[in-house]
Formats: sequence, C-alpha cells, structure tokens
Amino acid sequence: MKTVIMAGGKGTRISSIASDIPKPMIKIGDKPVLEHEIECLREQGFTDIIITVSHLGNIIMDYFGDGSKVSPVTGKSFGVNIEYYFEKEPLGNAGALFKIKDKLSDDFLLLNADSMFDINFKRFVEYHQKHGGLVTLFTHPNSHPYDSGLIIANDDGSVEKWLTKEDNRSTYYKNRVNAGLHVLNKKVLDIEITTPKVDLDRQILKPLSGTHKMFCYDSPEYVKDMGTPDRYYSVCNDCNSGLIKAKNLQNKQKAIFLDRDGTINEYIGFLRKVDDFKLLEGVTEAIKKINASGYLAIVVTNQPVIARGEVTTEELNTIHNKMETLLGLEGSYLDAVYYCPHHPDSGFEGEIKELKIDCDCRKPKPGLLLKAAVDYNIDLSKSWMIGDSETDVKAGINAECKTALITTDNKTDDNNKEYNQNVTGDSLLDCVNKILS
Repeated sequence: MKTVIMAGGKGTRISSIASDIPKPMIKIGDKPVLEHEIECLREQGFTDIIITVSHLGNIIMDYFGDGSKVSPVTGKSFGVNIEYYFEKEPLGNAGALFKIKDKLSDDFLLLNADSMFDINFKRFVEYHQKHGGLVTLFTHPNSHPYDSGLIIANDDGSVEKWLTKEDNRSTYYKNRVNAGLHVLNKKVLDIEITTPKVDLDRQILKPLSGTHKMFCYDSPEYVKDMGTPDRYYSVCNDCNSGLIKAKNLQNKQKAIFLDRDGTINEYIGFLRKVDDFKLLEGVTEAIKKINASGYLAIVVTNQPVIARGEVTTEELNTIHNKMETLLGLEGSYLDAVYYCPHHPDSGFEGEIKELKIDCDCRKPKPGLLLKAAVDYNIDLSKSWMIGDSETDVKAGINAECKTALITTDNKTDDNNKEYNQNVTGDSLLDCVNKILS
C-alpha cells in the first residue's frame, strides 16, 4: 500500500521555533518529526512513500533522498522507497493528489507531515477494509474540541456530519476530532475540481458526509499537531517521557476505569434529564491528570434507565455528550464511554423487554471492562477501577484490576466501608492523586 505524506506547508504558526527549515524537519528529540513518521511506517511494513513538497522542499529531499540514504541521527538506512512531487505553484493541501493519482494504489494512506504520531497502522487499515468505505478518518478526543473540527458518526461508524471550526454545532457534542490521518480509496479523486487550490477537508472529504462512504476510526493513540510553539514543547515532553510510543495499540495499555454517577457527576439516583447532569468539583482536574499520565480514561456505567424505558438511547447519548463537552471546555477528555443498558428485573411500565436480561456487562460483572480491554489492548492487571459503590469495586476485582472507592457524604451507605479496595478517597481527584503517586 502506498503512503502519501503531505509536507508542503509553510508552518507560519511555528516560525518562532524554526523559520529556515520546513515544518516537517523541526526536531522532536534528536530527529525531525518527518523521520519519526517514516520510522513508524517502516516498522509496520509501509515502505512505499510519496512525499509532496513545496516550501523549502529541497531540504526534505536532500535529507531523505530516495529513502536508501543513511540517517545522520541513527547511522542506519531510512529503509524505505521515497518519491517526491514538487509543487512549483501552491496547489492547496490536496491538489497534488490529482497530479500523482496514477502512482497511487487503490487504497492508500494519506498523512500530514506536521503531526507527531505513533499508531498501529495495520489495525487502522484493517478497519478501513472491513467497513468497505472510500475513506476512513483517524479520529480521537483532544483537549480542545471547542476550537477543533468535529466528526459526527452513526453507530456503525459512518460519518453523518463533518463540522468545521466555523460551523454551528449542538450545545453538547461528542469529543471526536479528525486527527489528519486517513485511508483513502483513489476513487475519491474521480471528481472534477476547477479551483487552482484544493482543500482536502472542505472539497473532497466533507461532501462525503451522510453518504455511508466515509467512516471514522476512533483510537486513543498519540496524534498531536505541533503547529504552535506551546504544542511543540508539549510534544517534545511527551517524546522524552516515552508516552508517544507507549500509546501505540501494538503495546499493552493501562486504563483508569471510571464509574459515572457519584464519581464524575452529582449522584441524584436515576439520572434521566440532561439538565440534571452536573460535574462534581475537581473532576476535570482529575481526568486531566489521567490524560497526562499515560493511563486511558474510560467510563463504565450501568444505565438501567434504558431497559426501564425511562431514557432513550438518544437521550443517554446527549447526556454523555454534555459530559464530554463540559470536560473538553476545561482541557480534559475521555478515551471511551461504555454503558450497560440492561436490567434484570421486569415489571416497569414502558420497559424494553429485550433489554430485561441478566447480562454479562452489568456491574459488578466485569463485561464492560473486558470489552474495553479487547478494544484497546488493555492490561487489566495494571489498570484501576474507581467508583463510589461496592458494585464498582467488585466489578474492578472481577476484572482483576486494582480498585479505588470514593466515600462521600452524599451516599452514606458506602461511607467508611471496606470492600477490599486498594485505595479509598473522598473524591475522584483524591483517588487519582493517590493512584498516580
């Protein structure tokens, strides 16, 4: 499979870091960011690369050559085959694709050269091939969804709406952001565009929304734009700490699983209305610490209100969107949300009979945690479950995680109780601080 790396940007926002070299050649650690990208691709067998260049592109071409040159950093060959397309006139961030169309494989990877990433590309491509779309977007949550483009998807992963930063959005939204990594089928280039510059997102991809031809691939792996000085220094710190490579789903992950009601939001019994959802004090700070620690932040929650017919799936999604929106406004995010819609007891007016079952996912059973472990390659023995009840602690123990119990004045039945938890705290922040220390 071919890989196209778009490396023609000028990098004006990061010119204070380096103005005399192209943005992809700015060093992260001891290597240019583009060399990090090529290494990640080569290690997974993606060695057939086309790089589109323009501004100061000769520096990139001289450094990498045809891919057989020796890296001045590692002393080893780059180990790939590289071709170039040099834009004499600016073509936008996708115009060059039409120029090199005949060189592309039917499906190809399309990557930005100004992002730092380390992801499992084989898994990404397999997802694309399984869903059979023309486009698959790599999507993830980030710490600033309020000023990012958002992807709205259906339950099957097909993209329903693509909201740019300028578009109006709902009051509450899922923190799902396009990361700038794509698998494309070259049939997407079978369109006529007459403008001299072509915008990938607005002219090629966004029009596919709602056609069931474009899917999103949600992943917690590390992808970060280093387009501003602040983000650049953040990426450097993450590289030095080993966080970037550790987040690749080829590697075993560790997670902090979080109960919802009474742990993240105020406990009011069965929460049925979005207006009643309110974050507890210190929660955004706690989750921000989880995000920075290398643990995944994953919510696992029993929601029997679905089976009882008191809340629809759409209404529950709105509540969870409010949770993600409020967290995102404060710079924190969840990597995933899992919920159990079942309830074993019958006899409720309006209940959904097919959901009135004794399932494997309702806590204290470990089903939600086990599913997340499969989805994200999680080592449960190195993970934690935090909640405010015996049910949460037992679910964590049943999944062979370590556990933490929140004891508060709001739920006196669990105050000062011992359920063989490893940690006890008076809030989510207190528990997270104890775990991370």
